[in-house]
Amino acid sequence: MAKMNMLQAINDALDIAMAANDRVLCFGEDVGVFGGVFRATSNLQQKYGKDRCFNTPLVEQGIIGFANGLAAQGSYPVAEIQFADYIFPAFDQIVNETAKFRYRSGNLFNVGGLTIRAPYGGGIAGGLYHSQSPEAYFAHTPGLQIVVPRNPHQAKGLLLASINDPNPTLFFEPKRLYRASTGEVPEGEYELPIGEAEVLKEGSDVTVLGWGAQMEVIDKAVELAEAEGFSCEVIDLRTILPWDVETVAESVLKTGRLVITHEAPLTGGFAGEIAATIQERCFLYLESPIARVTGIDTPFPLVLEKEHFPNHLKVYEAIRESVEF
Repeated sequence: MAKMNMLQAINDALDIAMAANDRVLCFGEDVGVFGGVFRATSNLQQKYGKDRCFNTPLVEQGIIGFANGLAAQGSYPVAEIQFADYIFPAFDQIVNETAKFRYRSGNLFNVGGLTIRAPYGGGIAGGLYHSQSPEAYFAHTPGLQIVVPRNPHQAKGLLLASINDPNPTLFFEPKRLYRASTGEVPEGEYELPIGEAEVLKEGSDVTVLGWGAQMEVIDKAVELAEAEGFSCEVIDLRTILPWDVETVAESVLKTGRLVITHEAPLTGGFAGEIAATIQERCFLYLESPIARVTGIDTPFPLVLEKEHFPNHLKVYEAIRESVEF
């Protein structure tokens, strides 16, 4: 085991993947000698050369189009989008090419080796163009996987699993956690399962569900709730697409209540999909309405960032109201 922050864990995963398979390539804006804006690819060009870790022009549609071409020919491209907010120029390539490549050919060819990395979310005073959480846009698209880690250990294991998985994957990294803390990370190669949620804490009164950076918020909220005598079951979804319906439903059948939290705005957020599915599966067992604690339906503000955030106090209030309904 080694102490790493999330950036170091991601860099280690890329290093291991590139060492194990010479068809793994890393590219994006300033990822070469500079190591990317957050330094996630530091030293990889020096170690593996400019043919396998290199800068691209500042054109996201071109980055993903190029990545699709590489993946179609058997490479394992890991394409970095500098901020998740910048992924929208590549939206057409991702939803109309990446996601449909295998389907439209009847599995004669595919781009399953493609992984797209993108830092997402707020918390760094980035304002409206550097703070968005776009996972729900892509969750509407069959053919993609969407993975969001919560800490360094998860980041390394899930990124290695994403690179090695035979399906194209969007890997959203919570950038406010990049250097926020360190954790114990196994040395060498390991993978964590894609499509499986993780029950972090068992409880009997309410299920509290989130992913990525919101898991830290949930921990603080649950601490407040349990001081008031509420027993909380905590689940990290980890994978948005495909999401683990069975684990969440099993928990809600036990607790009878569900609180979901994410940074993205309320309307059209992925919490709505979860709520709809769980009420279908668990309707007769629900003791209170399913609660959503999310960002506000406005562009992400700069000065009012803290007010916009679904913080631990908002999550705690939702837990209390759910249990006392």
